Amino acid sequence: MTIQEQIKKDLTIAMKAKDEEKKSALRVIMGEFGRCDKKEVSDEDAVKILKKLIKSEKEVIEKKGGTQDSEFIRITECYLPKTVGEEEIVSWIRENVDFSKFKNKMQSMSIIMKHFGSSADGNTVKEILQKL
Repeated sequence: MTIQEQIKKDLTIAMKAKDEEKKSALRVIMGEFGRCDKKEVSDEDAVKILKKLIKSEKEVIEKKGGTQDSEFIRITECYLPKTVGEEEIVSWIRENVDFSKFKNKMQSMSIIMKHFGSSADGNTVKEILQKL
């Protein structure tokens, strides 16, 4: 089941359960999916859209001076794939990346991100490379 299909299913459940918070959040997400060119959104595109929504929500909360947590963010994060931990990223880098092939460590980031895909946060990888 794709992320989009799961969200549609959960939206139906939220409507039947009269869960207004979840229903509202899922409708916003489905609206963003509807803005795409394709009728069916791939999981990769869905993850990008979800991350964009979370980022914009955090920016709005920050401008209002609130905390970095909201029900919308919690609901949206449920549909993101689990991220890999720092230890796993570091061990993969040590086993698979030869830094002598690059002018600097940051150039290896594309290889690392290709391997982990959306399961690794780019900022986390950047911080790890700076520490190594």
